[in-house]
Amino acid sequence: MAEEIAEEKQEKQNIGKENKEQETEQFEETKSKEQSEEKGNRPKKERTAVLYINTTKNNTILTLADMSGNTISKSSGGQNTKQARLKSSPTVAMFAAKKISEDAKEHGITNLYVRIKAQTGEESPGSASHAIIKSLSRDDFKIISILETTKQPRGGPKKAGGRRGRRV
Repeated sequence: MAEEIAEEKQEKQNIGKENKEQETEQFEETKSKEQSEEKGNRPKKERTAVLYINTTKNNTILTLADMSGNTISKSSGGQNTKQARLKSSPTVAMFAAKKISEDAKEHGITNLYVRIKAQTGEESPGSASHAIIKSLSRDDFKIISILETTKQPRGGPKKAGGRRGRRV
């Protein structure tokens, strides 16, 4: 009888030790997970910015701004080439977009709103803007929306020649 009681006490102690060991292992695992999350293994916050593309016949200007309107980075075709005739070409615009994408990645930006503006009265913004958007989408940016903000002429300035027109 006394032997049985002693065996039961010993079993309870062994079970208690095993439970304590399991609890300490679980505690250490959760502690290590929390530490790894604090170190930066958790997913990064997605930041959103606005990319303004201003295309003209002679140049392409890119401006990256945060959602409050503060400029983060600027680039243009003229910064990437020495030849004046190439400033508005799609190839040079892709190089400008590459610089913008590097700056955006430094700031942790993953999503972009794109605003395209051409000169007033032009039919389309040109091929440079298409090349920029393609380049950015290849660089793993999520383009949320593309908006063309080109101004439309309404009447325009007075024609030359006066009231009676040009007399020949």
